[in-house]
Amino acid sequence: MIVLATGSSGFLGGAVARALLDAGHEVRTLQRRPSGIAGVTDIRGSVTDPATLDEAVAGVDAVVHLAAKVSLAGAASEFHTVNVEGTRMLLDTAASHGVTRFVHVSSPSVAHAGHALAGVGAEPADPVNARGEYARTKAEAEILALARNTAGFAVVAVRPHLVWGPGDTQLTERIVSRARRGTLPLLNGGTALIDSTYVDNAASGIVAALDRAPAVGGRAYVLTNGEPRPVGDLMAGICLAAGVAPPRFSVPAPVALAAGSIIERLWAIRPGTDEPPMTRFLAEQLSTAHWFEQESIRRDLQWAPAVSLDEGLERLARHYAA
Repeated sequence: MIVLATGSSGFLGGAVARALLDAGHEVRTLQRRPSGIAGVTDIRGSVTDPATLDEAVAGVDAVVHLAAKVSLAGAASEFHTVNVEGTRMLLDTAASHGVTRFVHVSSPSVAHAGHALAGVGAEPADPVNARGEYARTKAEAEILALARNTAGFAVVAVRPHLVWGPGDTQLTERIVSRARRGTLPLLNGGTALIDSTYVDNAASGIVAALDRAPAVGGRAYVLTNGEPRPVGDLMAGICLAAGVAPPRFSVPAPVALAAGSIIERLWAIRPGTDEPPMTRFLAEQLSTAHWFEQESIRRDLQWAPAVSLDEGLERLARHYAA
């Protein structure tokens, strides 16, 4: 097929574009800066610009939508414009051009209300109780997308959870850099059991959703490695792969939640140059279990992760060694 992949200059978006090429598809990408991926047709622009969308979607068979504003802080209007209105405009444009498959890349945070998620599936997106502007607007966007599913326009939502791997400047590099500075705490001893996803598995799962879209349209799936581990163990593995001492000190979750509330208020007045060191959402993510049932996605998408967590950590160590 001819496939449009949005957000391909990002870590996961680039991996998805390369996986689509490897699967034999012709790939067109849409993002604000060059994707840097050999073999794709780059279109630079925003998912909020109608003319750019029209150019990007014309003639394609399918869309994989990853472009989003991803941050722990920022103006609510910016999240809404990109994540909600950008998705709405892309859905409209895709439908008007006769696109038949649409994979919306979402997030498990759309159904996270602050309490533990243990062995659950893809619960309904809940923008009312989602934590933070990113999660709230991604929940709204997922609801919009799945509502557009029809027999001729198959829409599937995939929620990759905590994607990491070599070259990741978000989760992986922030863990490493903060551990190196000694500013990475464990919350409640780092005992919360969590799922995560090695990047190659996330990309192959999204491609599998595209392949299976006509059979599974209208559904949402949480995608992970299916290997829950204590969050402290995962962070230690990433740190050791990078040659950095793992975090040693622990902070009670209520203290982190209180600190997150204060930092969020300060960030609203004077934003920093990077992500805030703690937010209420981050404190909840680091102190509550969130691991997910994987039987349905493996059955319905006829897919399984190819890279284990341990193999992923070995690849990460080779990346840092190089």
